[in-house]
Amino acid sequence: MDAIRPPAVAGMFYETNPAALQEQLRGLFEDALKRQIPEERDTRAIILPHAAYVFSGKVAASGVKQLPPDARFSTIFLIGASHRYSFEGAALYRGKGFETPLGVVETDHEVCDQLLEASPLFTANEDVHEKEHGLEVQLPLLQHHLNHPFKIVPLLIGARQAATCRELAKIMQPWFHHDNLFVVSTDFSHYPDDVSARRIDAATTRAILSKQPTQLLSTLQQNQHDCNDRLGTSLCGWPAVLTLMYICEHNDDCLFHQILYENSGDSPLGDKKKVVGYDAIAISSSPKASFQLNQREKDLLLQVARESIASIFTSRKRPLDPADLPMVLKVHTGAFVSIYRKGHLAGCIGHIGQDEPLWQVVQRVARAAATEDTRFRPLEHHEQKNIRIEISVLTPAHKIEDIGEIEPGRHGIIVKLGDRQGTFLPQVAARMNWNALEMLEHCARDKAKIGKDGWKDAELYIYEALVFASAPEKE
Repeated sequence: MDAIRPPAVAGMFYETNPAALQEQLRGLFEDALKRQIPEERDTRAIILPHAAYVFSGKVAASGVKQLPPDARFSTIFLIGASHRYSFEGAALYRGKGFETPLGVVETDHEVCDQLLEASPLFTANEDVHEKEHGLEVQLPLLQHHLNHPFKIVPLLIGARQAATCRELAKIMQPWFHHDNLFVVSTDFSHYPDDVSARRIDAATTRAILSKQPTQLLSTLQQNQHDCNDRLGTSLCGWPAVLTLMYICEHNDDCLFHQILYENSGDSPLGDKKKVVGYDAIAISSSPKASFQLNQREKDLLLQVARESIASIFTSRKRPLDPADLPMVLKVHTGAFVSIYRKGHLAGCIGHIGQDEPLWQVVQRVARAAATEDTRFRPLEHHEQKNIRIEISVLTPAHKIEDIGEIEPGRHGIIVKLGDRQGTFLPQVAARMNWNALEMLEHCARDKAKIGKDGWKDAELYIYEALVFASAPEKE
């Protein structure tokens, strides 16, 4: 946990002296393409090359430049394919962080632990990361460009089976939302001549832009068939790219954008007779596209809540196997459960922390809403089947610096000062017809108990709520 991974390729792939590195990076970003993503869309993921900066630096910087410098990310998933190890799964780095000449980037241990708990496909293996360059070379680019610190989930995929990539994508899918960034590291064709590389890489890029994993797999196979032994690979990080494509496959809001293509022959140090291809590709979505639940997942949470309430009145409990639940219900986020009797609120309890799996939060607060909300009398046995259950799932909260980011009716807020905190769900502002300032003042005074103006000195967070409800069960 306390180990820090030292740079493995500083002095070879990029400058090792901090001042010289900053100067190298300034030059790369000055030469890079400007933002190509429409301003109304957020960049959710970028595919970047990982060669020495003298060869692929302009392409990589052009990809990173699709991110606003002031962007704040809770976690950056740094994903590549292992160049040295083959194994069916993904190896996480669980040390304190990665060091570069620009400083240490901390590991997000909480997310790493959640992935390790989610599936045996994820393992903690520092050896796999020790000499690997594919993730390391992305960090100075991100450190230079982003104004705010970030944590990383360093993840190397050793899989050589598409089915494994599909399973990894299924597990990581819940983290693919606007508070996080996915950075996928890969080079394209290895060692054909310049003309062949441009043809091969164009086909590979088209397959990626199609957002169809099967098309990428067939294209890679066709590339290898057409070039025989003249092609080492047409996409060295294909398991990482394929995993990202599986994550995005059924998300209609995700758009893929090619940013810039070059190959090593374009560098003054390159050889046109034997090149490596580089492409930067960005994946964007609308800002409102976030954490989502489908109808089956909502129904499962309502079932969890109702069975939890029923367990108050009977010793016969129906065992719940978490392995049967979709991964999105295991994401650590908050929720509120409200109970209505004859159309009137009869209890509401919630949890705003991000320290428990969603299904466990719902299970626990549903029981509490039925019996522990002191504003109402406890639910009685004969009433349980006629109640209406409403669940508000809180999307992962993120910190804000400007209250202008708060949209009353869309955003819930958390006001936190020391050990005191309070929250209002998004529907409260809509019901009370409050503006953002009124939300903050009421939350600070009435919920956090820090006074009307206490929000000015507090940490402020916003989130959204997915609100859905059951009909009463009839006997």
